[in-house]
Amino acid sequence: MAVGGKRIKVGAVMAGVVVVALGVGIGTADAGTRRSWWGAPKPVPTTPAAAASPSVSPTPSAKVTKTAKPTTSVKPSAPASTSANATPTPTPTTPKTTATTVADWTPPPANAGVDYQLGGAYTLPKGVTVVSRDREAEPAAGAYNICYVNAFQAQPQDEAWWKKNHPDLLLKDKNGNLVIDEDWNELMFDITTEAKRTALMTVVGPWIDGCAADGFDAIESDNLDSYTRSQNLMTQAQAVAFATALNARAHAKGLASGQKNFAELGATNAKKAGFDFAVAEECGEWDECDAYTATYGDKVIVIEYSADGFAKACDAFGDKLSIVRRDVGVSAPGSRSYVYEAC
Repeated sequence: MAVGGKRIKVGAVMAGVVVVALGVGIGTADAGTRRSWWGAPKPVPTTPAAAASPSVSPTPSAKVTKTAKPTTSVKPSAPASTSANATPTPTPTTPKTTATTVADWTPPPANAGVDYQLGGAYTLPKGVTVVSRDREAEPAAGAYNICYVNAFQAQPQDEAWWKKNHPDLLLKDKNGNLVIDEDWNELMFDITTEAKRTALMTVVGPWIDGCAADGFDAIESDNLDSYTRSQNLMTQAQAVAFATALNARAHAKGLASGQKNFAELGATNAKKAGFDFAVAEECGEWDECDAYTATYGDKVIVIEYSADGFAKACDAFGDKLSIVRRDVGVSAPGSRSYVYEAC
């Protein structure tokens, strides 16, 4: 698992290792009337047999944060006890709904106080009513909680588990070599066929189920744009197809689903995939916020990492969108690098 998408583009290229123990919050949020941004709630699809949970799935690991432009983001830190050699623990699979009922969901409220706590959970700052946390963290009491899921790539510390249990679901080039996202040193999931996407859902699907069971209100699935770094081995259509499966699973569990970065996706593909809102890192910095508002209106959460990007976002959208400035490592209070600002 990881923190946020990989969109960090602050100043000169930089790298730092973020290893912060995830904090613990308690409670769930009141979701109100739940609808897609383009229409009424969807019926819950019949759960295929292939969506059954595997006996074990990998746990989140510490991430290295970097600066780079292409639609990518910060990654969540692992609990202090996480080890590269640790045996992955089972993922909760308690369903929130059944295939015979209609699940309801709603996107986060617009122009809300928001925080991005992927580097470690902590008490919400005053005025914050929407928060994004790693799927291994607990939701914050009294807030709208977004569950971060690294859905398109595997973390480095989880490589051994994936190679042992699902080597056929890791992307390989024509010579049989594993394809790695070099920005984050992550193996890519192979989403090139419907059969592979269905098989991947037997692992990633239960992660989404766990978000619902823990009381989150929505998910954000990271690395939607992995195909752009796949040596042309994967396509946007395949990424949209897998995102569609992820979003259907989320909706079936009563969760809204956020598009993580990738401003180039466009409204047609966003609607096709079933996204309800967007989580956009540095759209102010790179003048991309309009691309998200054109699709989602005011259902956009903006995370900026530079003072200039934050000022631009606040000046243009401060009265419409949920905007926060965080430090690149999205660290917790008490850290020397901690930054939190709201418009």
